[in-house]
Amino acid sequence: MSAASANPVPSAPPSYEEAVGINVNYPQPYPVPGPGQKPDGKGTNLPPHVGQPPPANNPIAVQTVYVQQPVVFYDRPVQMVCPSCNQVIVTRLSYDSGALTWLSCGGLCLLGCIAGCCLIPFCIDALKDVDHTCPKCSALVGSYKRL
Repeated sequence: MSAASANPVPSAPPSYEEAVGINVNYPQPYPVPGPGQKPDGKGTNLPPHVGQPPPANNPIAVQTVYVQQPVVFYDRPVQMVCPSCNQVIVTRLSYDSGALTWLSCGGLCLLGCIAGCCLIPFCIDALKDVDHTCPKCSALVGSYKRL
């Protein structure tokens, strides 16, 4: 028991710096607050904006740009913004004879429908090309070709 009484019992464990061996007097990478200063930085005297003008309270103009997705035209009316009059419209359809109409007519002639039956494709809108026009300004906004 005499060996245990020879070593004094410490009252508290060593600090982190003492245990790891960090030199307490080594310069810190950040400013250490001095006496009378708070560690939150309120006691430090930072220079004002150097070389920069003070921020101005000028209003900033914001412009909103709407980008319209490309419109795909088929044989049905399309709701869109007319590029000519900038109005929201539903296109008006008009049908014109196109390549599919003429090929159908020629095919019927080769099959022997010469007595006028070969003209039937010119009466069927499903075989014609479709033009999309604006109902307000009558501008051609797109077309759909069957072939």
